[in-house]
Amino acid sequence: MFRGKMKFVRRALQQHFVYSSLLCLALVRSGPAFAADMLQWRAKENRVEARIESWELPKLLQQVAAATGWQVYLEPGTHRRIEAKFKDLSVGDALRHLLGDLNFALLPQTNAPSKLFVFQNSLQDATQQILPPPAEKKSGKPIPNELVVTLKPDSKESIETFAKRLGAKVTGRIAGSKAYRLQFDDEAATQAARDQLASDSEVSAIDLNYPVENPTRLDGLALSSQPPFALNPPLNGDKSRVIVGLIDTPVQSQASGFGNYFLQSLQVAGDSGAAGDSPTHGTAMAETILHGVSIAQKEGLGQNVRILPVDVYGPNPSTTTFDVAGGIVAAINAGATVINLSLGGDGDTPFLHQLIQQAHAQGILFIGAAGNDPVTTPFYPAAYPEVIAVTAGDKQGNVAPYANRGAFVDVLAPGTSVINFADQSYLVSGTSASTAYITGLAAGLASGSAKPLSEIEARVRAGMAVTPPVPSPKSP
Repeated sequence: MFRGKMKFVRRALQQHFVYSSLLCLALVRSGPAFAADMLQWRAKENRVEARIESWELPKLLQQVAAATGWQVYLEPGTHRRIEAKFKDLSVGDALRHLLGDLNFALLPQTNAPSKLFVFQNSLQDATQQILPPPAEKKSGKPIPNELVVTLKPDSKESIETFAKRLGAKVTGRIAGSKAYRLQFDDEAATQAARDQLASDSEVSAIDLNYPVENPTRLDGLALSSQPPFALNPPLNGDKSRVIVGLIDTPVQSQASGFGNYFLQSLQVAGDSGAAGDSPTHGTAMAETILHGVSIAQKEGLGQNVRILPVDVYGPNPSTTTFDVAGGIVAAINAGATVINLSLGGDGDTPFLHQLIQQAHAQGILFIGAAGNDPVTTPFYPAAYPEVIAVTAGDKQGNVAPYANRGAFVDVLAPGTSVINFADQSYLVSGTSASTAYITGLAAGLASGSAKPLSEIEARVRAGMAVTPPVPSPKSP
């Protein structure tokens, strides 16, 4: 019976797929076969030249946005493969050649970038913003002059004693553990301290600390026909309650009717004072998790899920792997058994990995975002084997142009989510949203099916797995 519910849930989740062309932090790279492809946009002369053998529509619009500075919007679900070769065409004629039978409208703006809308039916349907490729991705470098130090459980010295002896400042600690964040004056002091700590019998581990950026941007929609999703009133009692630890930016007040699904927020990096007229990333992820829960509720599951927001950013624009670890510990200590990690970076830290390993061995389910760059390199913490790594794609099983498709990726889910905040609709895009969908779905299944989380994890990994592409037949 549970297998049948998983098939239903997969079909229901596929209905939520919108072909995710919002290229948030996206970088589409041409393969060697298309090295000669080019799009030259001479803005001053208002002339365009193109030589394109085979580009997908999102890639074309990326290049247009980069060349012109326009804000480009696409109707979700719009597909077209671009083949074009021309010289010295006007902008209007070039767009007609490039877009073929698709409709478009260019809206000039006073003291602001022009807006290009590409759509099949109505201009109002063009809601996905296509962003130009970003600057080259930075490698995962640790935070300078910092160490994460873990003392042994029976250590007789306090961390303050260690810090004084090393000339360091204690800038963070994880409650209930002996893990600390130390800051030093310069690189030489950091290395000297590392050498001393390595030979100290009271030190369990020494690690680096890595930055974790605020993951996804949100775009306000002028108009949206997206229907609101429905949630049943949550059940009372703890017998089948599943608590989701949302490790993210702060979560603001939710729309009426969702409040009972939230527990009191926790903070590990200071008070953010989150308010404002637009939603935070954490708020967007919370509502997207509830989208996933609503799918499970269609089968009579998921009425006893609660979301525990854990703010690991505070007032800061970014966080660290140390604070992410602290947020996970705080969430688990407060009863969370499902952890949503719609964040990450390139830094592989044994300290965070060991924490996740230990918690997973105790039955905690981890779900993480694979990253919003079309690369195959690991993105942490999603790349740790104990975490279900989620990428973004469409209902045909195609990975979105902007999403990571590395060997560590486990499952695929919708890459866009429309949320509502203060009577305004917002579009959130990226593997962060994909992760939140899967988290809500998994928590809903766990709440209503009485299955252990280990079985839920296995079912999600199998039922939503990324399908390897079928290789093209070789020419004789």
